[in-house]
Amino acid sequence: MKPPRPVCTCSKVLVLLSLLAIHQTTTAEKNGVDIYSLTVDSRVSSRFAHTVVTSRVVNRAHTVQEATFQMELPKKAFITNFSMIIDGMTYPGIIKEKAEAQAQYSTAVAKGKSAGLVKATGRNMEQFQVSVSVAPNAKITFELVYEELLKRCLGVYELLLKVRPQQLVKHLQMDIHIFEPQGISFLETESTFMTNQLVDAFTTWQNKTKAHIRFKPTLSQQQKYPEQQETVLDGNLIIRYDVDRAISGGSIQIENGYFVHYFAPEGLTTMPKNVVFVIDKSGSMSGRKIQQTREALIKILDDLSPRDQFNLIVFSTEATQWRPSLVPASAENVNKARSFAAGIQALGGTNINDAMLMAVQLLDSSNQEERLPDGSVSLIILLTDGDPTVGETNPRSIQKNVREAVSGRYSLFCLGFGFDVSYAFLEKLALDNGGLARRIHEDSDSALQLQDFYQEVANPLLTAVTFEYPSNAVEEVTQNNFRLLFKGSEMVVAGKLQDQGPDVLTATVSGKLVSVAKATLEGNGSLHLCSQRGCTQIPDLPSSSFPLCCLWMTQGHGRDSMRQWSDSHETSTYRLSAAGLCTCEHRKCSPHSQRVGPAPAPIMEELRSTRPDADVRPSLLLPWLGPSFQPTQNITFQTESSVAEQEAEFQSPKYIFHNFMERLWAYLTIQQLLEQTVSASDADQQALRTQALNLSLAYSFVTPLTSMVVTKPEDQEQSQVAEKPVEGESRNRNVHSGSTFFKYYLQGAKIPKPGLDHTEASFSPRRGWSRQAGAAGSRMNFRPGVLSPGQLGLPGPPDAPDRAAFHPFRRLAISPPATSNPDPAVSRVMNTKIEETTMTAQSPAPIQAPSAILPLPGQSVERLCVDPRHRQGPVNLLSDPEQGVEVTGQYEREKAGFSWIEVTFKNPPVRVHASPEHVVVTRNRRSSAYKWKETLFSVMPGLKITMDKTGLLLLSDPDKVTIGLLFWDGRGEGLRLLLRDTDRFASHVGGTLGQFYQEVLWGSPAASDDGKRTLRVQGNDHSATRERRLDYQEGPPGVEISCWSVEL
Repeated sequence: MKPPRPVCTCSKVLVLLSLLAIHQTTTAEKNGVDIYSLTVDSRVSSRFAHTVVTSRVVNRAHTVQEATFQMELPKKAFITNFSMIIDGMTYPGIIKEKAEAQAQYSTAVAKGKSAGLVKATGRNMEQFQVSVSVAPNAKITFELVYEELLKRCLGVYELLLKVRPQQLVKHLQMDIHIFEPQGISFLETESTFMTNQLVDAFTTWQNKTKAHIRFKPTLSQQQKYPEQQETVLDGNLIIRYDVDRAISGGSIQIENGYFVHYFAPEGLTTMPKNVVFVIDKSGSMSGRKIQQTREALIKILDDLSPRDQFNLIVFSTEATQWRPSLVPASAENVNKARSFAAGIQALGGTNINDAMLMAVQLLDSSNQEERLPDGSVSLIILLTDGDPTVGETNPRSIQKNVREAVSGRYSLFCLGFGFDVSYAFLEKLALDNGGLARRIHEDSDSALQLQDFYQEVANPLLTAVTFEYPSNAVEEVTQNNFRLLFKGSEMVVAGKLQDQGPDVLTATVSGKLVSVAKATLEGNGSLHLCSQRGCTQIPDLPSSSFPLCCLWMTQGHGRDSMRQWSDSHETSTYRLSAAGLCTCEHRKCSPHSQRVGPAPAPIMEELRSTRPDADVRPSLLLPWLGPSFQPTQNITFQTESSVAEQEAEFQSPKYIFHNFMERLWAYLTIQQLLEQTVSASDADQQALRTQALNLSLAYSFVTPLTSMVVTKPEDQEQSQVAEKPVEGESRNRNVHSGSTFFKYYLQGAKIPKPGLDHTEASFSPRRGWSRQAGAAGSRMNFRPGVLSPGQLGLPGPPDAPDRAAFHPFRRLAISPPATSNPDPAVSRVMNTKIEETTMTAQSPAPIQAPSAILPLPGQSVERLCVDPRHRQGPVNLLSDPEQGVEVTGQYEREKAGFSWIEVTFKNPPVRVHASPEHVVVTRNRRSSAYKWKETLFSVMPGLKITMDKTGLLLLSDPDKVTIGLLFWDGRGEGLRLLLRDTDRFASHVGGTLGQFYQEVLWGSPAASDDGKRTLRVQGNDHSATRERRLDYQEGPPGVEISCWSVEL
């Protein structure tokens, strides 16, 4: 985010606060204003977060100082209270109906001083702002309260805290309390500002149902450099967690006469999908947008299940289908679709209407031809970056046309790329048709945003989900019927208990799921079938017949409850004779036999052509299942909860804010009412708005229908109005992805001038002078150093000479030149002189950084410098099955470095993909992108991921080998790999690099040159040469070392 312009008056101070952030303090020596305390207290009770931010400021100056208080909070959060305490007097914020507040304070609005105190900032944040004058020696306390319901997405709840104080805070403390009666299944934290000095300030405590995270750094821990006022705190703090799930899939929690019912069943198999991707390729998508769309679409196609069907529609002035009808997501079809997607080019207008009607017609024709298997889910996913410009261009007409065509049979999801598209148009289009809309922000990770959205809807588990409660027990229930439940999400229903209700609240959740959930052709030729009841195996798949009765377990069990089949895991045993006679043997059924006819040749061919251990489409099996088989089956979940026990459970914890469940019910009801107004008729919209407005006023929520009026002392401007923005209202604006917490721009402080890059210069042989963030001086200082032989490590192989005298160990460190912004002409002269010197003096080639640095096994601390120059394509670099880690990469000979490296862990299931652009960490189908040299500190059970300002990424655990990755931007630009703690390798480690941790035999030194040896590894000989290379194990710029260089 670009810093705001400095204020004009010498007495004004700008204070910026963001979500759960730390705001900065400025010492009295600078401007007389001291923010001496900031506390953030967030209490998450059963997913409902109640956050209180308190800031205390004193004006130590002899003149009046004006402070503007800004805070960032999530878009889904509702502000519930704001107050200022000035000289013992409290000035509260008063929430009113929006029109009334604007009319009452129209005079202030006319002056341009009171409107728009809450505005959108970044992707998921809003900014609250209010200003007040502070008298000399006066103290002021700001307190802001907001609430939100944490949404489960891809298997986790996430609480984001942005930390960017810019200066030091004397008393700075953040406390996050989490209470989940279901039990906390896992908890992980991530920060992009943590350093070794701050680790002790961050504590995490957890038991079965509670967790407490505290961050309380001292002034010295906050300091970036000793004896300086600059703070090191600059980044995000994220808490992620999930809860334990009962067999019934649901949990009912009760407090103070209200209940909330969470539903996210485990163990259900994904239903097959019929997906139509509708991709905008108009001229406005040209450049980076269409490139990222192609990249994301190719990845999404790879994620399709073999049980799915799909097709592609691309549109600009006209719409075009890739194939005449839906096709199975076989490996061959996916590869062809990938080639088609890679060739999509942007040109022409935007004909959304025709493209959407073509998608609906495609599904309709497939349905008429019985190509849509019963039990499958049909989805349309639209991606566009602009408003319709060709064909039907009236948004209302397009919405009407699509709604009538879909007619409630399919679900539509709309993705708006950037801010040139009408989000309100896409949102209504999606909500009218059982889906949702999402904005894709133009950034380096746009492709990841697209992929993550697809992952959210890629695995439907249930359809037609309905919640039922006894009529004599509950009232005023929120939405209780839903079209689809996706894997990793959660359905939430809240309501009020009746005064004379039963002692036990019972809930019934019903839905539909697919009967034959999964069919896998195994390597031994047998077929493995699974349903919600269990699994069975069919051996010796015949060439001409297929067993009917072998699917007995999938028939007639729709009435079974989840608990019955989940607990019993009953399976049947079937035997197939050579004559095609199938016999069922099971204690629950009478033994019987049945002869089956020959299988249709095309289906049999597809079954036999499927690669071993791969899924096949269960729809292929339908011809043999018989008339009694139902492709979908009804399933029922029952949950009970004791009212008295639940009430007692929520009264005992001291840190849980009480009556939260009533507020959760109000919050959820308002959110759903506002969503319903989008797709409601004009006649119903007013009634929905009135209901949402009344609840907003009753529970003091700042919503799109209300405003907060902030009162002030009599001698100041009397009021300011805070309003909640609506997504899509402000278009064509510049929105930055970054955000700021508390920030001061002070009279007399140095403000960065626009366009001036305040950075530190460094020199590399390849690039000449370059600039790095964090200038700390203006002099050039070159500090070589020579280490003793002992500092070089052990000599390596037996009888190798001590070569320390021949290979001095030098640290390369260059501080910036005399001017902070050197003349480009000077840089060119310096580069020219260096090149001329190299040519005339014929100095040796610059020392290069190897592709990988490997400590040798055993007691030696000697290292191998390895370059896989002769390897083509993706290479298995390292594989350790016992540790559950695998490293692959691709080497580019032209750049003498890796173009990408991927590290995959089995436990926890995490994949880290590094490229020159960024690092992508994927867990539970959720991906996060991090730029190189962006501080990262992520801790989860079984793995710690850290990255410092030098760009050194370390993946470590006390029981695992430490794997390091680095983007090297010097000579031989590319990715580098290093290993630490290699004594933790298992005995069966393999791979191009892993082989060196098996038995390594050193050959005798060459007679003419003792700097050359031969290594024998797994029967293969490799030449090793003693060379001077750059060691980057502690990050760039690296230090010169002597190592054994090996080319593979």
